[in-house]
Order: sequence, then structure tokens, then C-alpha cells
Amino acid sequence: MTREPSPTKIARDVLAIEGEALLTMRDAMPADFDAAVEVLLNVGGRVIVSGMGKSGHVAHKIAATMASTGTPAQAVHPGEASHGDLGMITAEDAVILISNSGETRELADIIAHSRRFSIPLIAMTKNARSTLAVQADHLLLLPDAPEACGIGMAPTTSTTCAMALGDALAVALMKLRGFERENFLAFHPGGTLGAQLLTVSTVMHTGDALPVVHEHTDMGETLLEMTAKGFGVAAVVERGMLTGVITDGDLRRNLANLMEREAGEVATRGPRTTRPEALLSEALGVMNTNKISALFVVGEDGALLGLVHIHDTLRAGVA
Repeated sequence: MTREPSPTKIARDVLAIEGEALLTMRDAMPADFDAAVEVLLNVGGRVIVSGMGKSGHVAHKIAATMASTGTPAQAVHPGEASHGDLGMITAEDAVILISNSGETRELADIIAHSRRFSIPLIAMTKNARSTLAVQADHLLLLPDAPEACGIGMAPTTSTTCAMALGDALAVALMKLRGFERENFLAFHPGGTLGAQLLTVSTVMHTGDALPVVHEHTDMGETLLEMTAKGFGVAAVVERGMLTGVITDGDLRRNLANLMEREAGEVATRGPRTTRPEALLSEALGVMNTNKISALFVVGEDGALLGLVHIHDTLRAGVA
């Protein structure tokens, strides 16, 4: 009796086949890749991505990745396009059509529409002689690699390569546009991802909300300031610069003759601080590591700008 291979062995074979195809594509990038990126970079409207079946799912993913990284994009179902949605594709747009064979009949109307209105057409296929490839302005040729399914029919390797090539397009456009972390946050304001990309400046307390005293402020007034502002800390500031911090711990360590002393005598020098452009998650890490509940925010010159409390990170969904 022949023993069937283990699931792990099957999985490794699948990954090996798909991985080899990706490496093949990496080492022999489509000749039109740079030209296609140039078209997409300068498009006045949106990038329309379409495909049928599994290629359609890939199209949705590519469009979503582009849209979230600074390239306006939209997936259009080819069947719906034939029944009115061609109106979504304008002369200001560019079109990416995905078809492993390049002969997917459902794409015919989008191909014809793009040719009629001189809309840039980029083909993603492994058949260089196909109708799609011949009609396209730019061809992104996928490697002629075997599918990983074992019977050579289920889209596996082909969709992996198309997805990866779509990622390559999106990232190239992202970098050429100078799309940075702050831009990414603007498109991902919700959920865990948005929370992890928040910066300290978005939640920090500023102005009159800050508990501020000076080197020679007596401790009676300092305690009133700490109590009134409610953060359990006070910043010792001279000429706008943070020179020290007073915490509950400092108060306990200086109980003897506390009320006879000045803020500068009680303060901890060289306190932990953060910068306004730091990620909120980074500030939380500093607080957790040092077992503190608040960080003062300073500029490059050491000037006091604000305060972030651990409760701010909780409210923002970071902690």
C-alpha cells in the first residue's frame, strides 16, 4: 500500500514551486515594468484593476494595496463592466488587466473600451502571444511556471506571481511618490494598525494642561500644581527648557523637611522624555520599561512641548 505524503511535505512542495517561480520573476523582471510604473505614476485619474475568477480576487487585492499606499485605484468586475460599469473607466484612468491565459473572454469589453478611448492598458499574463498581451500598451509577463496544485489546473503559482507583481507595482509607486508613514496613517485611521502608527503629538497634552514649576518654586505650590493637573508629575522648567521632573516617588524620597525645600532640590535630573514625532507605541514601551506613567515631550533643543500619560495610550488603543 502506497503511503500518501504528509500534509507538511505537500505544503513544502507547494511553497517550493511558488517560491521558485517568484525567484524566476525576480531575476527576469518584465521588460515593461519601469514603463508601466511611469504610466501609473502619472495617471490623472485612477488605476482600474480587473480580472475574472481568481484573477479578480487578485485584482481586488492589488487595487486595495495601491489605494492604501497613495495610488488611487479601484477594482472593477469585468462582468459588471459589460453591463454598465464601463462608465467607471474614464480617459483619465489607466487599466491593469490580469489573465493567466490572456484569452479570458470576459475581459474583451474592457479591452475594447480602453482601445476606443486611448486609455493606457497594462496586461498581466504569462502568454505573450495572447489577445490581451497583443492589445496592451505594456506587458507584465508572468513566469511560465507550473501551478502548485499537482494537476496543473487550480490557479496557485500564477495567482501568487500576479499578487507579488502587484505588490511590486504598489511599492514602487509608493516610494516614487515619497509616501511615508504619516501618509499611511491618514488612510488607516481605524483599528490596531492605525493605533500603532499614531504619534505622540496626536495625543499629548500641551499649554495650560501641563504641570509646570520652576527651580525655585516652593514645594507647597508644587504640590498644588501636581494635584490640580492630575498627572502625578510636575515638570521643572527654566527659560522653556525641561531641567527636571518631580514624581510621587521623588516626594516620598524627600519627605523629611519637604515643605521647606524648593522644586529644584527635589527634582530628578535627566528624566526620561520622548519626542512629538515618536510613535505612541514607542512612548508606551519607554513607560513600561521604566515603570513610569507619564513622559514629558521635548523638542530637539530640550524645550518642553507636552506630556503623554499611559492613560492616553489606553484611550488610543495602543496599550
